[in-house]
Amino acid sequence: MRAMILAAGRGTRLLPYTTLRPKPLFPVLDRPVLFHACQALAEAGASEIIVNCYYLAEQIMAAVAPHPQIITSAEDMELGTGGGLRQAAHLFGDEPLLLVNGDIFHTIDLAALWHQHQKGGAAATLVLHDCPRFNKVSVASDDTIMAFTPQEDAQRTLAFTGIQVVDPGLLATIPPRTFFNMIDCYSQAIARGEQIAAQVVSGHFWTDMGTPADYLDLHGQLLTDPRFAPNSPIFKGAGVRCDAADLHDWVSIGSGATIGKGARLSRVVVWDGAKVPSGAVLTDTIVTS
Repeated sequence: MRAMILAAGRGTRLLPYTTLRPKPLFPVLDRPVLFHACQALAEAGASEIIVNCYYLAEQIMAAVAPHPQIITSAEDMELGTGGGLRQAAHLFGDEPLLLVNGDIFHTIDLAALWHQHQKGGAAATLVLHDCPRFNKVSVASDDTIMAFTPQEDAQRTLAFTGIQVVDPGLLATIPPRTFFNMIDCYSQAIARGEQIAAQVVSGHFWTDMGTPADYLDLHGQLLTDPRFAPNSPIFKGAGVRCDAADLHDWVSIGSGATIGKGARLSRVVVWDGAKVPSGAVLTDTIVTS
């Protein structure tokens, strides 16, 4: 099984933090979210993982360099999700490609998705769920996708998780070296009469790190939700210096960070190597340096 992580975007909703690191390298409990995704794909059976990159590409390429099973597809222009896939198509082979967005954290069963797609015969299978904030995809009663906008005759309207399996042949319809969104590729396939299937899931955890508030909320859930069996709502990476600091609710402190004497932190993510001054009082924020 081959897999790909879409990691080329600019992450504009996470500014100013994305001026420092691309969104896939944002640490989640001191580990880049990109590597959480790689672990999930490997556990699903992916022997080779392709990561495309454009914005701050050199950081992503350096991060994955020690991992021979991860291959980068660097883009010298903005290509969008579909254009990025088209550029990397020569790396995929003939098997369907398991594809995930590089800014999501989830517990969805990727192996089950792969097997359902193999049995279903659709050109692509997209994982959907009920998430009212993002519900836009119209689904028919046979769990095929009708459109990516609400339709009056839809059986239900759901949200796309950013997780999908696509047959390589579908990518041949995308023009090379052109900005192109994968949703447009799917919409064109539906218009041609091809089947784009939905795998509808529930009872899972999923979030995208679209905004600073989403990023903080992800940490809060990972450190307090019993589903993740946290030992403590306070996470400290290796080599943290945090003497005589006051930590409340939940706090995530990256490796090598320093928390000054008398500092008070509540619902804060401190990136690796960052420093919090003595006496600082911080709540609901991200510390990057």
